[in-house]
Amino acid sequence: MGSVRGNRRSAIAIALGGAVVVGAGALVGWAREGRTLSLDPPLSAEFEKIRLMPNDISGAPPEIYFKLGKPYESTAYDLSQGKRLYSWFGCPACHGDGRGAAGPSFLDGWWLYGPEMISVVASIRDGRPHGMPAFRDKMTIDEIWQLAGYVRTIGAYSAKTTAPSRNDDKNTRPSENRAPAAALFDEGPAGAHPDQGPSP
Repeated sequence: MGSVRGNRRSAIAIALGGAVVVGAGALVGWAREGRTLSLDPPLSAEFEKIRLMPNDISGAPPEIYFKLGKPYESTAYDLSQGKRLYSWFGCPACHGDGRGAAGPSFLDGWWLYGPEMISVVASIRDGRPHGMPAFRDKMTIDEIWQLAGYVRTIGAYSAKTTAPSRNDDKNTRPSENRAPAAALFDEGPAGAHPDQGPSP
């Protein structure tokens, strides 16, 4: 009789211990990273307020971008959304997997309009001469920032801890969070591309 009670008590203790471990794991996973599924209208209006330099290269992001901790560059959710948008809006047709095709490469180390987040946002939102269409009327400002964050990870020179989701197909280049541009680009002598913008 005593051994049956002892077995029951140990089974209950094991079950409770397992429940505590699972609950703690769920709490840690939930608290790890917040997700904003859509921006409130006042925030959306703030993200529209980008200030570009007169030559349309570089500029200043809105203050809210810094107050929120640069969310579009630092959360895996936003980077994954950007990766999805990259595919959905046909970006691979011109830019391939980042190495370029009809459009410029993100991996060659030279960005015509600059590698800063604000320059990439402006390029997607407003378009650029010689083939880059404007997506202002096709995407929300939140989606434009998500896509810009993902594009910057493709051409990154320093590895990041955040990354978008994995591809299911065969990988032909390093993962976005492993700084693929640094692995594939040899900088060469200074001033190799004087006609183009700064190096990332």
